[in-house]
Amino acid sequence: MIEEQLEQSKSTQTKPIYYATTPIFYVNAEPHIGHAYTTTLVDVAARFHRLRGDDTYFLTGTDEHGEKIQKAADAAGLTPQAYTDQVSGKFRATWDSLDISYDEFIRTTEERHQEVVNDVLQRVYDNGDIIFGEYGGLYCVGCERYYTEKELVDGRCPQHDIVLEYRSEENYFFRMEKYRPWLRELLEDNPELIRPERYRNEVLGILREPIGDLSISRPRARVPWGIPLPWDENHVTYVWFDALINYYSALKSHGTEGHYWPHVEHFIAKDILKPHGVFWPTMLKSAGLPLYQHLNVHGYWLVDGGKMSKSKGNVVRPLDLKDKYGNDAFRYYLLRDMSFGLDASFSEVGLAERINSDLANDLGNLLNRTLGMLGKYRQGRVPEAGDLEPIDAALRDAFVTLPDRLTVMVDNLQFDRAIESVLEAVRKANKYIAETQPWALAKDEANAKRLDTVLYTCLEALRCASILLSPIIPNKAEELRAQLGLGGAFTLDDAKAWGLTPAGTATKLGAPLFPRVDLAALNESLEVKEAVIEHKPEVTIDDFARLEFRVAEILKAEAHPKADKLLVLTVKLGGEERTIVSGIKKWYDPSALAGKKVIIVANLKPVKLRGIESQGMILAAEDAEGNLSISALDRDIASGSEVR
Repeated sequence: MIEEQLEQSKSTQTKPIYYATTPIFYVNAEPHIGHAYTTTLVDVAARFHRLRGDDTYFLTGTDEHGEKIQKAADAAGLTPQAYTDQVSGKFRATWDSLDISYDEFIRTTEERHQEVVNDVLQRVYDNGDIIFGEYGGLYCVGCERYYTEKELVDGRCPQHDIVLEYRSEENYFFRMEKYRPWLRELLEDNPELIRPERYRNEVLGILREPIGDLSISRPRARVPWGIPLPWDENHVTYVWFDALINYYSALKSHGTEGHYWPHVEHFIAKDILKPHGVFWPTMLKSAGLPLYQHLNVHGYWLVDGGKMSKSKGNVVRPLDLKDKYGNDAFRYYLLRDMSFGLDASFSEVGLAERINSDLANDLGNLLNRTLGMLGKYRQGRVPEAGDLEPIDAALRDAFVTLPDRLTVMVDNLQFDRAIESVLEAVRKANKYIAETQPWALAKDEANAKRLDTVLYTCLEALRCASILLSPIIPNKAEELRAQLGLGGAFTLDDAKAWGLTPAGTATKLGAPLFPRVDLAALNESLEVKEAVIEHKPEVTIDDFARLEFRVAEILKAEAHPKADKLLVLTVKLGGEERTIVSGIKKWYDPSALAGKKVIIVANLKPVKLRGIESQGMILAAEDAEGNLSISALDRDIASGSEVR
């Protein structure tokens, strides 16, 4: 891949250059929807720039050093290298599964990266910007940085919501404060350097007061998992002074830094704004390296009203959604339902509704109607269009003017608006069919040429839509073109032209691009998941001790009147009776449940499931095929007995 890029760069010197990076993700946890959003976002941007014909390079990777990684490896019973190999491999496999078109995947444990880190460190050291000293302060292992009292929220880390420990140790420090006036003036003179503006203003707010010097090392005796400093092997490089350099080291290692680096576009989430907005530019300035073109900062995907957290058990796994709904539908939702820079609330129901409305009803319906009529009236062959009437020209103009508009929107990070603009044109095409009524034209042979023009206009609308949507839904866009009988390479300019579908082309209507989601069944399944505690947060022994497990005898069972998968059980718990709603209908005949003894969680807060209050939860075991069993007792134990 690198060799191909180098060859291409020799013949594309006049092309615009676009170098896009994701953060390199920290390997203390597996990929979740937040990682997937950033990476998919950059993938869409890179695909769009390739579509424009730009000389495009896309970098992603993993950040693998530091105290937190060392502790995670120890907990897993692995060496740090074996642990990072394992988790980094999961990131790469996830991006491959999600069809992320990265050009390079870098790991900070690679020797080529470490060589560049040493070179940059030595430059900064030789410049007199690294000093040795002692520092004491509140330290977060999760963030791998010190916090001031002012930065805390209710005395806790703003990212991890934990009480911080006080540490004091000798470190090397980067003289970051020296560059504060320069950076503040730079941001004031270049308002587009950090986008959107709210994040530039946030960095300017940080720079209004002293920022201090940055600790850039840890004693090797305490944190051996890191890159030793080139002038003092008793210290290893602090994680940010290692990790941030990846954006440059990936290019430097194969000699393309002069070509791509001046055009770098960083994409990050807002939680790492300070390292990228303050640490990184001052590091580059000291090392004598050019700054990035833009730092593009997006918001969070919120779940249940808050940020995703392993400890809260609300992590959304991208591969689960990809496997359930298809990768292109998942990508579409991520880009369509978040306005860049703002937070967005994730909802599986919202994803399904977006599939049904935009992808099935609008785009899929246009394809099915057009090819259905083409098969019925023209044996599936593309006709030759006649002269365009104003209504035809209006639809043509709605599509051929889009590429230039989309270019501006993508350049301005308005990905959701860009997608909606294409869907507006698709809806106009559906409206066009309703207004021109091809089925009525087909009744009179005198209208044959007019029918040809209408059908051809619909086909061209679909061809253009497939090109414009290809960065977002690359596989389904290709599938759409295949149904149109089209293949081969295409560019954004092809969407500016009208009439490129050859007459006589054989089309073939295939399966629906995006099958509709049964929303009623989805809602029901999500309620069942909630009922059986699908989310499994990490708990302490104290948390576990608060749960009360008891034996209950099922007195009767009947189908839930409003849910196909739920049973309403009346159970005996010692001297009382309770109602429990359970999603076990698929595995158990209600008439056969009376008399069975089961284990329940007896002290859960009651919750209404499809209108009936459930006063507990049955424990069930699940086998490899997904079958449930609620019978876990090997002897007759009285109902109400405590389970220990």
